[in-house]
Amino acid sequence: MNTQTPELLEVKLTRHEEISPGVYVIGFRRRHDFSPGQAVKLGIDKKHPPRIYSICSGNQDDELCVLFNIKDDGFLTPRLAALTIGDTVYASPPYGTFLGTEEPAWWIATGTGIAPFRAMLRSGMGRSKILVHGVRRLNQFYFSNELAEGLGDNYHRCCSAERMDGVHPGRVTAFLEKRDDFSKDWKYYICGQAQMAVETRDLLIEKGIPFENIVTEIYF
Repeated sequence: MNTQTPELLEVKLTRHEEISPGVYVIGFRRRHDFSPGQAVKLGIDKKHPPRIYSICSGNQDDELCVLFNIKDDGFLTPRLAALTIGDTVYASPPYGTFLGTEEPAWWIATGTGIAPFRAMLRSGMGRSKILVHGVRRLNQFYFSNELAEGLGDNYHRCCSAERMDGVHPGRVTAFLEKRDDFSKDWKYYICGQAQMAVETRDLLIEKGIPFENIVTEIYF
């Protein structure tokens, strides 16, 4: 992600919801237009460095929302999790270059990397999209009902540690390795941890996808 620091503005939380153990959606009134896939920087004050979070709400929603999981060794996420509706946070205007389009594309995510793709879907970009979401535990398929309703058979879930009917066993890369229906003309968006993003990019290149058709957003 782009690490240049935009101006931080004081906002009041209008949403604070734990959607899975240790995983939260928080939101505040949307003040700016944004392109689906962009991010904001969030902080609890202006003294400590903010952190970057992809927007998970649609670009016409009244609230601007982000998704995060608590990092036990982190400074910010435990403090964000302890807030409540009406509390103050500091947020930048939306920014970034990981931008969804109306063009046919694969969306490939792990964990909370699903956030920008949910924003794209809620913004009307679900046509001609294939989504692959990989997680370790079944309770980590965030927004799964909404994604299934919007994408139907083009929504694929992969779980590496648990099993359930309708969910592909194993990692995202194992699922993709078995596929032979990749179009070289489509875009391929990857969002998640660095190792997954690099492995997925290399796999797609080996399958003949041009490098310039692969767009990556790495979560740290």
